[in-house]
Amino acid sequence: MIAFLIKRLFHALLVMFVISLISFAIQENLGDPIQQMVGQSVPESEREALREELGLNDPFFVQYLRFARNALQFDFGYSYVFHEPTTEVILRHLPATLELVAATTLLIVLFSVPIGVYSAIKPRAWLSRFFMSVSIIGISIPVFLTAIVLIQIFAIGVTFTSFPQDVAWGAWLNGLLSTEGGMPAYGRGPVEHVFGTWYTNFASFDALTYLVLPAFSLASIMLPLFIRLIRAEMLEVLQSDYIRFARAKGIAPRRIYFLHALKNTMLPVITVGGVQIGTLVAYTILTETVFQWPGMGLMFLDAIERSDIPLIVTYLMIVGLIFVITNTLVDLIYGLINPTVKLTGQPA
Repeated sequence: MIAFLIKRLFHALLVMFVISLISFAIQENLGDPIQQMVGQSVPESEREALREELGLNDPFFVQYLRFARNALQFDFGYSYVFHEPTTEVILRHLPATLELVAATTLLIVLFSVPIGVYSAIKPRAWLSRFFMSVSIIGISIPVFLTAIVLIQIFAIGVTFTSFPQDVAWGAWLNGLLSTEGGMPAYGRGPVEHVFGTWYTNFASFDALTYLVLPAFSLASIMLPLFIRLIRAEMLEVLQSDYIRFARAKGIAPRRIYFLHALKNTMLPVITVGGVQIGTLVAYTILTETVFQWPGMGLMFLDAIERSDIPLIVTYLMIVGLIFVITNTLVDLIYGLINPTVKLTGQPA
């Protein structure tokens, strides 16, 4: 375990070095920082003096070493827009994004596992075919379109009048397909303070309602993928010899499905899931924009529009760090679930 942690730490540092190098290198293509710091009326001589003072005329690697030294202390400079350290801006928006990702992950787990297992146990049932058809549609629809549809149905409301209102069955169908709306679809709502810059939506029911539509919208990206992945892995495991032997011994089907088969099914799912959870942080950009959710994704787009280069670089570094931490935790969980896997890479 110690050898694995040391190896993973080395890999993490290497990945963060590459991310920092790329993040720092793209600064030159994001605009002129002096242009963002001073007005149009400032003469070129003062601009050049400020450029020299900030070390922008230094060679690339000199500037990068200075950036890396400060980054190790989580000092990424000051935001041009907010006029405060970029880490403070990130920490103010990070809780909203993490809570949205946490709620989305919970929805994915709650729906994908039972649906995927059921579809594998009864692959020919009409309900299984329905889930597979819907999952294909879910994979094909972009997240922003799903968000807009959810807002229309559950926030604004839909009045369905295609069936005749003067007959009972028509009025019933129109009422069944119509929605009143009313769900909150803008911002975070009445959040509660936890500590520092952390405000939570999990402290009250009213605040939780603001999470529902964004979380379902974000979950629509990964939920069909996990349903199909769990179904495929479960079908393969159910064809294994040890499952046939368990059935021959007369073990209860529920015990076979949910104790023996599901445990081995979840091994590759956890590996893929760890990577996809990190990807959700990046996908929040579109979801947060549609719902005006005040997280890092909305902040990142605002920073791009205003050419806030330090804030853009800080966002890239923080998201990269989240990916690295997530992948390391996934490897650890994988080893705990399956003790036969040697984390050091040596044969069991």
